[in-house]
Amino acid sequence: MPPGHPESPQRLIQIVDALKNSPIWDNLIHIKPRRADREDILRVHMKDYYENVESFVGYYDLDTYISKNSFEAALFAAGAVIEAIERCRSGEIERSFCAVRPPGHHAEVNRAMGFCIFNNVAVGARYAQKIGFKKVCIIDFDVHHGNGTQHILEDDDSVYYFSTHQHPHYPGTGSKHERGINKGKGYTYNIPLQHGSDDKDYSSIYHDTLPPLVRTFDPDIIIVSAGYDIHVRDPLSDIHVSNEGIRNIVRGILSCTQGNKLSSLPCVFALEGGYHLKALAESVLITIIELLEN
Repeated sequence: MPPGHPESPQRLIQIVDALKNSPIWDNLIHIKPRRADREDILRVHMKDYYENVESFVGYYDLDTYISKNSFEAALFAAGAVIEAIERCRSGEIERSFCAVRPPGHHAEVNRAMGFCIFNNVAVGARYAQKIGFKKVCIIDFDVHHGNGTQHILEDDDSVYYFSTHQHPHYPGTGSKHERGINKGKGYTYNIPLQHGSDDKDYSSIYHDTLPPLVRTFDPDIIIVSAGYDIHVRDPLSDIHVSNEGIRNIVRGILSCTQGNKLSSLPCVFALEGGYHLKALAESVLITIIELLEN
């Protein structure tokens, strides 16, 4: 990325350093990501867009810079989510955190935007369905609404999309009236939050509102767009969630993995935003501790 761009390599470097310096590092299963195949991406994105971005270098929009290696990185970011889902399907793991960049939830069918090139969670959802997870629930707690994820999946009643996000804020979508279209009507649930929303607001949503919605939908797998730009220290938002608030959100999501099934639902977290490096690293560490313990 150009100097000063918030979506920098330091994001992952800080995360890995924090994990290596924690007591849990040796308790983790470290999984190498696969490179997503062309057909994996084309389940979600248009062929012309895929071929355009393959050779594009420069600013695709005002925010999204694509370097000569970004296409390859984006394939591995989507592929990491695919690999995690594959391992869940085989029973090797139940939960995974995909520490990836570029993020994905703003990427539309035919365009990059908001630092995102391919929509990692949407690609993952379609792959999950390909290998036998019929119903997929996507939970997105990034401070920005996942416009791409919603638009890609909003006419599908086999995928439930739930999002909390600051509103009004970039990218301007995600009103509470957006509930899905056609047969997918009722399978999108947006909760726009005012600037200044805090731990208490998020706790109510993720412990009281979300679990009954997930139980009613009764998914086979949960995929999470994990955006830590909701943190009080993040420079790109006005949401005031603390480290303890992050822990509470993750616990609320994990409470949904009990669902209506006899065993726990698999749950895959994929990194989205988070641009205060120390807060990001702390938040991911908290998330992974919760994935291990709850």
